[in-house]
Amino acid sequence: MALPEDLSLARYFLFDRLDEGLGSKVAIRFGDRTHTYDTVAKKSRKLAGLLAAHGVRRGERVLIVLPDAPPFVWAFFGALTRGAVVAMGNPHAPIENLEYLVGYTRATAIFTVPEVAERLRPILTRAGSEVQAMFVVPDVATGEDPEQRIDGMAFGDRVVELAPALDVAEEAEITKVHRDEPAIWLFTSGSTGEPKANVHTGRDFAFNTEVYAKRTVGYRKDDVTVSVPRLFFGYATGTNLMFPFAVGATAGLFSERPTPESLARAIAMYRPTVVTNVPTMLGKLLEHDAELVSAGKPGLDLSSIRFSLSAGEALPGPLLSRWLERFRSEVYDGIGSAEMFHIYASNRPGDVKVGSLGKAVEGYELRVLPEEAEGPGAAPCAPGEIGVLWVKGDSVSQGYWLDRDKSWKTFHGHWCRTGDLFHVDADGYLYFAGRADDLLKVGGQWVAPLQVEECLLGHAAVAACAVIGVEDEGLTKTKAFVVVRAGHAAGDVLATELQEHVRTKLAKYKYPRIVTFVDDLPKNDRGKVDKKALRAREKG
Repeated sequence: MALPEDLSLARYFLFDRLDEGLGSKVAIRFGDRTHTYDTVAKKSRKLAGLLAAHGVRRGERVLIVLPDAPPFVWAFFGALTRGAVVAMGNPHAPIENLEYLVGYTRATAIFTVPEVAERLRPILTRAGSEVQAMFVVPDVATGEDPEQRIDGMAFGDRVVELAPALDVAEEAEITKVHRDEPAIWLFTSGSTGEPKANVHTGRDFAFNTEVYAKRTVGYRKDDVTVSVPRLFFGYATGTNLMFPFAVGATAGLFSERPTPESLARAIAMYRPTVVTNVPTMLGKLLEHDAELVSAGKPGLDLSSIRFSLSAGEALPGPLLSRWLERFRSEVYDGIGSAEMFHIYASNRPGDVKVGSLGKAVEGYELRVLPEEAEGPGAAPCAPGEIGVLWVKGDSVSQGYWLDRDKSWKTFHGHWCRTGDLFHVDADGYLYFAGRADDLLKVGGQWVAPLQVEECLLGHAAVAACAVIGVEDEGLTKTKAFVVVRAGHAAGDVLATELQEHVRTKLAKYKYPRIVTFVDDLPKNDRGKVDKKALRAREKG
């Protein structure tokens, strides 16, 4: 795909909308508050000027640690307008994780909320700190004023209250940047060790927006979007900020922690047409809907939704079937990664195959290769045979920051070795089989936890589940953590019934040796089931 050499993402995603005559159109909804494209553009220019006034230069990192509220959008596009490189972090992460991000990114500016700012304040005077300014915005509930003054906090010494500083800042011009300059860093989930940043250039985001958002799932100017994952996560940065802005649509934001209740409120408030979701929340919405109905109340009204997106973890076929039966609303399940920015294989309008992750997005090439393959030229696995997925496309990362060894293992020129296990059927549809490092050897035979989880979800009593390996007298055994659906009783009888269910549906050796019933499953900051936390809990 031909993209211009001069490719500012601020222009591509935001300022081009003004040239198209969409300046007065609502770009952001935050409760009853609205912000037009003109407003966002003006704020972004002022913020770029503010960064320049504080010595932040083109190519330097700006770290955004904010909830899903309008200041996130201003900071994001303001940094890109300045020509700086955006990095993002979770404002609810432990302070040691955020300190790591500040040092790792060598950020010269930070945007965050008062609680985080106070905890990060000591780094400003730490030897070697490169932070020129920490801009603070109020931590507000959805619909409250994101520019209200902050009381009880000392400013000065590079700690700056954003709203009054922005009022007097000069508007800056859009910095001219090359399409292959670093633009945004996207972090791995950090399943082992500290998360690493994928260094992405401007072309990566424009390319995927064109082929996935516009051509595959079909974002439109009249869309209103809402997201379960938070904006700091690249999946949502794309689906609930970049993609709607690229077509002149409206992004609906809510700052509260995503729960079935808070999401239901956002859907009722914004009447979105596109919802970015994850399998865990799809299941919780179904359970929430059933509880409402059983209490004699109206169920969830999802009639405004054209489609939902699902990614981040596997969407089990039984769960999708339940969703389609109840809401008649399509879900386009896909697979992407921080290494490729976003989705590169997906179901799509008119082509949804339950249980699969669809086919390659236009512009990407996929290969399922044997696990021992050392390069993309190896002979592919036969249809139905499980192997490691390799992907080629123009959104591939330049590599991991400060980790060439890991980069060499993952990136092979234009190709990326994902580490995800898949098989492809005779028609070219992809089926996820888990991570290569998730496989468990039980009784001398390999077990894929994902397969056991999908089987358990096919039982009428199971709302959600996760399967891990645990050590018992030196042997690895499978343990299932199960959340029970309303109307079913947890206990020994159900545990035995679930084990027998797996025995009859799969090879007998794959049944979970231990079944534990829980009220909920832990999630990481990406909204995925946190198996690392489950394993840590087992080790006690």
